[in-house]
Amino acid sequence: MRFHRRLVIVFAAAAACATYARYLRPRQLHWGATPEEVSRALPGDDLVPGPSFNATRAVTVGAPPERIWPWLVQAGLTRAGWYSYDILDNLGRPSARRIIPELQHLAVGDIVPMSPDGKHGMPVQAMDAPKSMIWGTPGDTTWTWQLDPMSDGSTRLISRVRSRYRWLSPTIAFSLLLEFGDFWMMRKMLLNVRDRAEAAP
Repeated sequence: MRFHRRLVIVFAAAAACATYARYLRPRQLHWGATPEEVSRALPGDDLVPGPSFNATRAVTVGAPPERIWPWLVQAGLTRAGWYSYDILDNLGRPSARRIIPELQHLAVGDIVPMSPDGKHGMPVQAMDAPKSMIWGTPGDTTWTWQLDPMSDGSTRLISRVRSRYRWLSPTIAFSLLLEFGDFWMMRKMLLNVRDRAEAAP
């Protein structure tokens, strides 16, 4: 009887994983993005060839790139925050609701902090204001921001995260768990950046 129960659990787990991989994961990886945005090459793609995780999400912002860019430049833990679920990804501190002038001096080589002490995070690999910005570590993980102006004055704000999993690492289970949470955090961040940029004078 115990063997039968374990077998049922194994098959149920396998079915759940298969359903997630086939139906839910593609939607999470491409939330808000058009097929063209998903398939197009973006700056920084070459830094992580053959990624295990390749997520392109996007949102339309009713503001030009120049009004969106400062919100991205000041992002980061111990900086303006992540504009997402603050209790989870910003140590409970509220993310900024204004542009902070002293946080606008980001340059290639600087760290976008992701640790409480501000010392660890994603190095800035490239900046082309106000069009694109790349954070991360070549061969490991990169996070690209692309801002495409539209003819009506709005902007397509595109986020692309590419990462290579270390399948034999003891932390692989944690990495896969983060993948699921990444969708909810990124969706919230894109929507909140949109709302802040649109509300700015």
